[in-house]
Amino acid sequence: MSDESGTEKTESGEISEDKESKSQINVVDMLLSTNREKILDSQAMILETQKRVWGALKKGYEYSGVIDDSEAFLRRNVFSKLDMVVLYVDLVGSTTMTLELPEEKIAIIISSFAQEMASVIRQHQGYVLKFVGDAVIGYFVAEGNSLLAADNAVNCAKSMISIIQKGINPILNQYDYPDLMVKIGVDFGQNIVVRYGSDAKNSHVDLMGPAMNIAAKIQGMAKSNQILIGSDVFQRLHPASQQEFAKIMWQNNEWKYRSRLTGKLYVVYEHKE
Repeated sequence: MSDESGTEKTESGEISEDKESKSQINVVDMLLSTNREKILDSQAMILETQKRVWGALKKGYEYSGVIDDSEAFLRRNVFSKLDMVVLYVDLVGSTTMTLELPEEKIAIIISSFAQEMASVIRQHQGYVLKFVGDAVIGYFVAEGNSLLAADNAVNCAKSMISIIQKGINPILNQYDYPDLMVKIGVDFGQNIVVRYGSDAKNSHVDLMGPAMNIAAKIQGMAKSNQILIGSDVFQRLHPASQQEFAKIMWQNNEWKYRSRLTGKLYVVYEHKE
């Protein structure tokens, strides 16, 4: 039945599941549409990137970026199990680059790349977990709103490629350096914050969990400038964002990892250009 406002109610007077579901979708639409107001390839963002990279190459000093607050967050949550979206971004072809360029230039290029990727993560409400060689690992806390965390992570991945193509590479080209390309993997799941040692202030803190492992595996399967996401991320994206992705049909058993919940082959999606 309906009240005077037209809201459908059950005999017990509770709002019907259909109406409640529509209400939740409207809230998600509002949150995600607000998030999309951030322009992924903002001209100001690109110009700032170019200024920093150009300065590092021109003056020859080691690139430095803003200190991230990930460690403080992890220390506050030691031994907690948290839902999060994990993002791995890895530089393609760095080995070849090391054979062609002076060591000091390689250090500046890779450091600049890593710091710029870290900046993009922070601008999308993520944390920078660590730098591993020529890769950057970020995470987006999903406690309370996994939909928004997934949306932030995917928008972050798209911004990364835009910043590299429109911000970093044009500066490198002026010095006849090769273009940078990346591979990005994203997955969702529960991770535990671990501390290696008894010193609450100084012992190393890190994350462990299936999402960390699968995100790394997904990233390893990506092609140059390709974004791959796990099914657990895809399912949390807004329907409009889901349209940008296509399910990957693996060949010759090249992907063997199975869903943590169903035991079936874990589905991976690729971002369509």
